[in-house]
Amino acid sequence: MHKLPKAPKESMIYEDKQVYVCLAMYPLTKGHTIVVWKKPVKDIHDLSCKQYEHLMNVVDITRDALLKTLKVKKVYLLYMDEVKHVHWHLVPRFNEKGVNALLHIPKRAKDFSLTLKIKREFSEVLKKHKKDF
Repeated sequence: MHKLPKAPKESMIYEDKQVYVCLAMYPLTKGHTIVVWKKPVKDIHDLSCKQYEHLMNVVDITRDALLKTLKVKKVYLLYMDEVKHVHWHLVPRFNEKGVNALLHIPKRAKDFSLTLKIKREFSEVLKKHKKDF
């Protein structure tokens, strides 16, 4: 199993005992965010139903926070198991459609100033979803 890169502290949006949410270190678009299952689990089907539900609740909250913060209509959800560690990529779609939004060449992120705005919105959305946790 490959090890996911350690997220810089300034990129962290949310963290609990099971997951963390951070801006991507190599974003495809502005606001590209990753939701990571903390424990090393190779594939999503290895999670229990309860774990999967928690993961997807966090993905849902993150998507809603990105929609509001970035004022976009779509955020693509990508589950890719290339590193054999459960994680989701949430890629905001700006003025492109379909696969074109995913064809950008990622460059190492240097600016994580968006973190605070997303974090604030995440907290607001989380309050509305608190019953799910």
